[in-house]
Amino acid sequence: MDRLDREILGVLQEDARISYRDLGARVGLSANAAADRVRRLRRDGVIRGFTVIIDPAADTRTGLVVFIDVTLRSDTTHEVFERAVLTLPGITEVVHVTGGHDYLVRATAADTAALDGLLRRLKREAGVAHSSTRVALRAAPAR
Repeated sequence: MDRLDREILGVLQEDARISYRDLGARVGLSANAAADRVRRLRRDGVIRGFTVIIDPAADTRTGLVVFIDVTLRSDTTHEVFERAVLTLPGITEVVHVTGGHDYLVRATAADTAALDGLLRRLKREAGVAHSSTRVALRAAPAR
């Protein structure tokens, strides 16, 4: 990966829907050359996909968006936890992290009762010893 690839990635992070013509113009390439580089970055796994980021406050279907810091029980392996947590409803992201917790889990829940049920299932079915939950109030647009 060279300087141009990094520039392309930066532009795509700002606007993943940019045309190849406009992308090429921004980084000093033709549309075809920009498209070829994006295809190569996708083929090589550098770009894993394109997504839509929805403001939690704007998406009234999900109810609550929560971030759960998780510490595993000593008898739970990371593999067991990851398999179990991904089967639970509302889980949108699971990230192995450094620091005082083992994982950061992003999830949605219809309401506080559904959140309570999710937290209970995390402890019962996924080997969670301790958790700390934060509720998203709003999200600022990413730049």
